[in-house]
Amino acid sequence: MPAMNSRQAQVIDPILSTQARGYTNQEFIGHRILPFADIPNRSMKVIRFGKDAFRRYMNTRRAPGAETMRLQFGYASDPVALTQEALEALVPDEISGDAQRVPGIDLASVSINAVQDIIGLGREVEIAGMVRNAANYDANHKVALAGADKWSDPDSDPAKDVREAREAVRRSIGRYPNVLAIGPDVFNALSEHPKITARFVHTSSDSVTEAMLAKYFNLDEVIVGKAVALPDTAADTDLADDVWGNDALLFYRAGSNFLVPAFGYTYRLSGYPLVEQPYYERNRKSWAYPVTEEYRPYVTGAEGGFLFQGAA
Repeated sequence: MPAMNSRQAQVIDPILSTQARGYTNQEFIGHRILPFADIPNRSMKVIRFGKDAFRRYMNTRRAPGAETMRLQFGYASDPVALTQEALEALVPDEISGDAQRVPGIDLASVSINAVQDIIGLGREVEIAGMVRNAANYDANHKVALAGADKWSDPDSDPAKDVREAREAVRRSIGRYPNVLAIGPDVFNALSEHPKITARFVHTSSDSVTEAMLAKYFNLDEVIVGKAVALPDTAADTDLADDVWGNDALLFYRAGSNFLVPAFGYTYRLSGYPLVEQPYYERNRKSWAYPVTEEYRPYVTGAEGGFLFQGAA
């Protein structure tokens, strides 16, 4: 009988693993910018795209008996280098109520969700740092807003800025960007901008919402990242920083269709996250639930995005 690998040797709790895979902190938006793309093993390669999808080919006509021209869309690039994140959720006897008795599913789920929030916040910070890094974009796909051009200035013109950025993306990938990702400061600036509020003053008495902004900018969706983060060494009295700062990211999201030149994906090993069967730790009088994630976010097509630095 062949030896089991480390993954096969793990004893998994199928109920809690299913629950873990379905859980998402609603404050996080990283997975909506770089959607999860499950891969069957760690030996996969990142799929990047050229411009074959909208290149005009002059020799597509075929003479009788001649070879048929072949095209291959996308190409395998660097190997996917997944990172493993592992934490254990502890449920003390004092909370579970009965010493050395396995806690119920609901109580275990609460603890596991708390662990996933910690892992998820790390992923959120990683993705935000990646997509907000101006070095990842060429000159035609970024702009630093300043002075009266900032969207917090009433004389600015966000609609014109987004419209020009949409054209830059379309001319690069053949598709219009469909999502705008922003932080709370940028959302507040846009929702109070006189040119935007004037658009809805006669149609709605409600405050400007994400859906209304999407309609205003002719996009499928506007998403607001509300997550905050503190350094490990910060005091409890310190104010946390907004993960998404005051930048705005316009991008094309294609879902799970690998053949479309989308902005990027978060590659994740199939079957993860997983929750192992709990074990009892006597010296802490607690049940421990090991939780493991394996993933790696990648911007596979930066030309599918446009970065507004200092939007508010």
